[in-house]
Amino acid sequence: MSESRPRRVAVTGLGAVSSLGLGARAVTESIRRGRSGIGPIEQFDSAGFERVLAGEVRDFRPGDHLDRIDPDQWGRSGQFAAAAARMAVGDAGLDPEELSRSRAGSSFGTTNGESGVLGELSSEWVRGGLSSLSPELVGRADAGRIGAAVNAELGLTGEAQTVGTACAASNYAIGYGYDLVRNGEADFMVCGGADASNRATHAGFHRLGALAKDVSRPFDAHRDGIVTAEGGVALILEPLESARERGARVYAELLGYGMTCDARHMTNPDAASIAECIRGAHRDAGVKAEDVDYVCAHGTGTPANDRTEVAAMREVFGDRLPPVSSIKSMLGHTMGAAAGFGALVCCMAVHTGFLPPSATVREVDPALGPGLDCVPGTAREARPRVVQNHGFAFGGNNAITVFGEVAQ
Repeated sequence: MSESRPRRVAVTGLGAVSSLGLGARAVTESIRRGRSGIGPIEQFDSAGFERVLAGEVRDFRPGDHLDRIDPDQWGRSGQFAAAAARMAVGDAGLDPEELSRSRAGSSFGTTNGESGVLGELSSEWVRGGLSSLSPELVGRADAGRIGAAVNAELGLTGEAQTVGTACAASNYAIGYGYDLVRNGEADFMVCGGADASNRATHAGFHRLGALAKDVSRPFDAHRDGIVTAEGGVALILEPLESARERGARVYAELLGYGMTCDARHMTNPDAASIAECIRGAHRDAGVKAEDVDYVCAHGTGTPANDRTEVAAMREVFGDRLPPVSSIKSMLGHTMGAAAGFGALVCCMAVHTGFLPPSATVREVDPALGPGLDCVPGTAREARPRVVQNHGFAFGGNNAITVFGEVAQ
């Protein structure tokens, strides 16, 4: 540690590019109302698929949101990340020039990297062989350019990390940024995740039999899978003390995080490992199970995930389960950005006072046990003071972040 005592870490800015709108407030308002961002696939040719719905970002014009980088030089995932980051900086009330002179960096999660660019390269290879690949496309293909796009757009000189731990990646990225700010190695970190819709991911989940027929219905008795989606999300992390000194609005305090990696199965989650991840997050955050007022679930809507996630929660919380809901019921599964959207919604829930809904639930699955409050339909007014945000991924990569109310 570069300081004798760890610093408290505040979330002071939020940005989002999603199927539910652009900006944290647009996304939050849609979620409060239980709106759906799911519609027919437009980002790629969906001919031949039985399931042809996705949560795509409509009418996104990157040039409207980016000041420094040329969108044509970056892939769609990098554009999402940089645009969300630029929104978050404005939301935090930070002077962009002052931020660029600060000890500041970025940490972003992803599942597929620049999947759209890789798809174009694959098509070129099939048509003309290796020698036909466009050097310009090859230069845009590196997944690490997601974090680099954020640093380039904001003029940051600190680390530009891209974390590839799939659907838990944003929580890994947020935890990494938290450590740098907490330990005094950075004064600001821009953290989140980004992924773009692509045919390969949709096809992979289709082959697994994991795609929903219409919409994802987490915790529902008739749930049948996920809906693939895309987007970018960003959070500004800074020391709580300096945030107060500059008069910043503080959405929430990032209290801590937990991680486990069980690697027991390629796709099936493991309840014991998730339970240990929850306990680890509580220890790091300095909270007890009974302190948690709400859980933003990974909540994919697959039979295996929801069953395992609830079982893990019961192992930790016992008979007293806090309200738990899944925003994937509205956004779809944004892959590497999913836990980042969960973090954004958790911060807004603490700051403005509501519980996000599982909008598509019609009949809670009785097999999940008694007392499961998944906030069906629309948001519920409440004052959650401590909330936890789940992110789980194939291969047993689990990461959980914990946020808390800050006394004004």
